Amino acid sequence: MTTLDESSAAPAAARALDDPRLLIPLALFALYVIWGSTYLGIRYALESYPPFLLAGVRFLGAGIALFAFLRWRGAALPTPRQWRNAAITGVLLLGFGNGLVCFAEETVSSGIAAVAVASMPLFAAVFSGMYGAWPSRRETVGLLVGFAGVVVLNLGSGLAGSRLGALALIVAAMSWAFGSVWSKRQDMPAGPMNTAAQMLCASVALLLVGFASGEHLPAHPTVRATAAVVYLAAFGSIIAFSAYLYVLKHARPALATSYAYVNPPVAVLFGVLLAGEHVGPFDLTGMAIILLGVCVITLAKRPAR
Repeated sequence: MTTLDESSAAPAAARALDDPRLLIPLALFALYVIWGSTYLGIRYALESYPPFLLAGVRFLGAGIALFAFLRWRGAALPTPRQWRNAAITGVLLLGFGNGLVCFAEETVSSGIAAVAVASMPLFAAVFSGMYGAWPSRRETVGLLVGFAGVVVLNLGSGLAGSRLGALALIVAAMSWAFGSVWSKRQDMPAGPMNTAAQMLCASVALLLVGFASGEHLPAHPTVRATAAVVYLAAFGSIIAFSAYLYVLKHARPALATSYAYVNPPVAVLFGVLLAGEHVGPFDLTGMAIILLGVCVITLAKRPAR
């Protein structure tokens, strides 16, 4: 016979597992480590897979898996308008944002790529001003500091040898920032279905670009490259995105977007320890200046107590 203590233990355990005080730190840890490691994962995947087909296959697999799971759980289909908005946002965030990062990492180290993409919040502040939310004085200081960091970073050995890669990373950050700002004012699919719809739409665009540019799927990919694609799809696209949505819902925006300046040091650490990548003095200086600018903007967005 079940005792009273035993019958009350299960609900108590369920409440503990749903406690944001426990789940928010776990979700942030996933964002910091998983998204920080995806830059090295992309580099490993590029050993066999071309950049745009790599991103297309990644998001196609993750999108189908997540979409099928959500439909199995009874999630509603997006409306035609929501599909349109998800397609536009997905192309901006995942098509340009991630596809160009994959393209750039053919000539730029994974750590430096993460640092350049960390300029995304700087562009987001500018695009927000297009909708009337102009940056404050402190945010303006952060923007100027971050822009100086991007200039210094382009002087470093990591990006100086690849002007096309540097341009691709800046366009990627700008596209991600504009897509994020634009989508907040649109009718988007609800919850995780938004992520699934964006991945499905972006994967179609990426595959079309890849095949149109002459890319081909590898006939004999290495085990490490294929494992990296699976890791990017399962952990980088499904788990980390779900963690981000949870933090965004249960924590202040400044905390949710803190991954933007935590990922670069994590990516650099993974690159140095596991891939033997090297960073020069200009790279380190540019990274420090960019992260300082992003931190200034993030702290400026905190609501007054």
